[in-house]
Amino acid sequence: MAESLSHKENVAAGSVQLIHSVGMHARPAVKLTKLAKRFSSEIAVRVAGAADWIDAKSVASVVAMRAARDSIIEFEATGLDAQAAVAALVLLVEQDFPDTVA
Repeated sequence: MAESLSHKENVAAGSVQLIHSVGMHARPAVKLTKLAKRFSSEIAVRVAGAADWIDAKSVASVVAMRAARDSIIEFEATGLDAQAAVAALVLLVEQDFPDTVA
């Protein structure tokens, strides 16, 4: 009946193919980071195969990732809303960064 008082951090991961015509440049990076900032979880992103994860809430870092069209983008989130954060970010990239995001 009652929830456990010991809260484990939720961890979620996901990946998606970047279909944007010129890859991850400023406009999609801003949209990605704005969406990431809506969540309280820590969110990291990288191009598949890259050694280092970067902060998905940093526009400069996301742009510096230099993800080319058709690369696979991986997300990893830790926190209470980790599942929702990864799902929303994957959907954003899948839909090619639409101007309206729910």
